[in-house]
Amino acid sequence: MVLLAAAVCTKAGKAIVSRQFVEMTRTRIEGLLAAFPKLMNTGKQHTFVETESVRYVYQPLEKLYMVLITTKNSNILEDLETLRLFSRVIPEYCRVLEEGEISEHCFDLIFAFDEIVALGYRENVNLAQIRTFTEMDSHEEKVFRAVRETQEREAKAEMRRKAKELQQARRDAERSGKKAPGFGGFGSSGMTSSNSATIITDTLIEPEKPKVASAPARPSAPSKALKLGARGKEVDDFVDKLKSEGENIMVPSAGKRPSEASKVLAPPVNTESVHMRIEEKISLTCGRDGGLQNMEVLGMITLRVADEKNGRIRLHVNNNDKKGIQLQTHPNVDKKLFTTESVISLKNPDKSFPLHNDVGVLKWRLQTTDESLIPLTINCWPSESGTGCDVNIEYELQEEGLELNDVVIAIPVPSGVGAPVIGDLDGEYRHDGRRNILEWCLPVIDVKNKTGSLEFSVAGQPSDFFPIQVSFVSKSNYCDIQVTKVAQVDGDSPVRFSMETSLVVDKYEIL
Repeated sequence: MVLLAAAVCTKAGKAIVSRQFVEMTRTRIEGLLAAFPKLMNTGKQHTFVETESVRYVYQPLEKLYMVLITTKNSNILEDLETLRLFSRVIPEYCRVLEEGEISEHCFDLIFAFDEIVALGYRENVNLAQIRTFTEMDSHEEKVFRAVRETQEREAKAEMRRKAKELQQARRDAERSGKKAPGFGGFGSSGMTSSNSATIITDTLIEPEKPKVASAPARPSAPSKALKLGARGKEVDDFVDKLKSEGENIMVPSAGKRPSEASKVLAPPVNTESVHMRIEEKISLTCGRDGGLQNMEVLGMITLRVADEKNGRIRLHVNNNDKKGIQLQTHPNVDKKLFTTESVISLKNPDKSFPLHNDVGVLKWRLQTTDESLIPLTINCWPSESGTGCDVNIEYELQEEGLELNDVVIAIPVPSGVGAPVIGDLDGEYRHDGRRNILEWCLPVIDVKNKTGSLEFSVAGQPSDFFPIQVSFVSKSNYCDIQVTKVAQVDGDSPVRFSMETSLVVDKYEIL
């Protein structure tokens, strides 16, 4: 038996995964698969169909076909047995037999196909052996990973021990009234934040530059563990070959996708011993024909004190919000003082704020269905044409005091119709064929760049382009609440402080 190729294709003959076992060009295999659906109606066969040069042996997989292309003189009984094994392999890697799932696990399927057939002839293997061969289970690799994890745990424990020693040395130096050499900015260098910082100082003293402590080197030792690099090299070679034939390959990044709502801004450059974070999260749902279904903004001021000399302080808050937010202070904060003077202070003025802990002192909530309060409006107009849909989508910044960064507007597009044709465009775009999403990327949207539009054409229906997902981050908050001054409880002398402000998206959908 000579097996020329094995492929998973749609009912229209579009190849999703195809593995050739003899030398064949891509054009040749695509032509054979494109002719396959037309030949199925010529006879009464339900498992195979023949042409002058090849034989197709096939099995339906819901909306797809598993197809083997063989020579005409091959043994049909062996072909059917091989076909059954191919069909049993696919559910091992794909939870559902759909085009997107097959594409997601295409390389796993190709590796499994290679275990079944070599150089056009079937190997004597069963399903369990194929699973074992593709997993490449290695005892030496497990031992190596266990040793490496142990080394990592020991390095982390050593790092924590060193950090405790440095903290103790700093506290001892402060008690004796001397400045410990080499510990400038230690309290702030250990802090990390997911938001941008705006440093506000009340004096002209030059702030200390934080010193970044070097992480302990991970112990390394020569390893004789099994190297699993052959399969990765085969994948790279296969991707390079596809690129050389003109195929657009989306290479997923190791980090987060830009369209994820968990985007973060750069950490602050410097922080004082009194540091505050003003954080807001927005959740919004709009209808495609207009109308705000729900909008909720949750905000909080978090205080962190790193020096016990600044533990007994008061925060002067400037509330310029005119949107009707609901404010709530921490139970230990003097609510009456905040209501009358907008000052955050502990009920017992003799007590200090907790040291080296993030304490939420004030939070607020805004929930509305007022369309005028939408910070960024998205308008999508899909209109049907003779060849599909012409889509015009535009944005407008309504809250002109905001500056939105790293804006990504993710528009669904139909699967299996190719890349959309882009017309007028403000900004940049990315087409993810695997996720069937067109991402419209805008670095900044502000008062100078408050409107923009994107036009594209693609086959589909108007309902195919919803829901639209939006994500962004901002260095300013939506509800205008700021801390303007920090002062000591005794004497009302000003205290140096730093502050970082951020607005992130929890959910922003146009349904």
